[in-house]
Amino acid sequence: MKLGFGLYKSVLTKDNFKFAKQGGATHLVVQLVDYVQTGNNPSLTGDYLNGWGVTDNKDQLWQYDDLLALKKEIEAEGLIWEAIENIDPAHWYDVLLDGSRKAEQIENLKQTLKVLGKIGIPILGYNFSIPGVWGWTGKFTGRGGAKSIEFDQSLIDVDSPIPKGMVWNMRYNTEVEEGVVESVTREEMWERLKYFLNEMIPVAEENNIKLVAHPDDPPLPKMRGIEKLLYSPEEYEHLLDVYDSPSNGFEFCMGTVQEMPGSDVYDMLDRFSKQNKIGYVHSRNVIGKVPYYREAFIDEGDIDMVKALRILKKNGYDGVIIPDHTPEMSCDAPWHAGMAFALGYLKAVLKILEKE
Repeated sequence: MKLGFGLYKSVLTKDNFKFAKQGGATHLVVQLVDYVQTGNNPSLTGDYLNGWGVTDNKDQLWQYDDLLALKKEIEAEGLIWEAIENIDPAHWYDVLLDGSRKAEQIENLKQTLKVLGKIGIPILGYNFSIPGVWGWTGKFTGRGGAKSIEFDQSLIDVDSPIPKGMVWNMRYNTEVEEGVVESVTREEMWERLKYFLNEMIPVAEENNIKLVAHPDDPPLPKMRGIEKLLYSPEEYEHLLDVYDSPSNGFEFCMGTVQEMPGSDVYDMLDRFSKQNKIGYVHSRNVIGKVPYYREAFIDEGDIDMVKALRILKKNGYDGVIIPDHTPEMSCDAPWHAGMAFALGYLKAVLKILEKE
């Protein structure tokens, strides 16, 4: 089991590579989608109900030379680039929407997999969702008054429609489009995901890449007129039935799974780590389940992280765990302080488990 660290596009800098290494991380999970647009102090606790921002990357695919240069920068600081998390909405909006450019965009994504294989990035995480991550509010309700992400369904209109030109809570079309995204049934969404996997998994297999899916966050069965796919333990597990392949697996977010009604995060970790179906793990902790939960410091939530990591060790899991989200601490670098605390906690647990 390896300690990793996740970095948003805005913080892919030498200083932050050093920060990860200093905190004990050996591997990086990199986000190339610029959705946390808050500079060197990333914050997920702002008001993103109207969207994370704009992605102006239509037909601007991730290029071999750019990714190779970034990999060399990462390796120069003694780190390994383990995974890319999330596909740019501008690169696959019609795959999600079943639109006219679907076939063209899926071919582009196949080319992206080939680039990743050539460079040696073994994992691509994705979130097959039209609404994306939406509905959070930021409140000073963390331990000691830390600002934390909350989901309180009573504070939002979960049926608020998605404007056209938006998927995954990001604008991919900056020209104003009238109207809203039409409602989609779960059966239709599963058909779209099956198309994605049927096209992508063979290419992933050829290039030694694992495609791993993040569960729906918030894990509601329906949001903004769209029925969701991976919102419950049963639906999340169904992903493996759709395409049986070593390249099909989970971006296992402990926090999101814990938020699901009726979930048993320890059982799922146990079963799927035994099956080698976990690409990497988000060690996010939370208090509560939908319709209300808040994200918590790694040591205070409903998940016993020591128990969870002990299960992974027992099953010989040799992948990466990352802190993922954390409340923001009261200082000039709230995100970095929260992440340093989480990294230190995980590092200590891993050291203890090594001696058992």
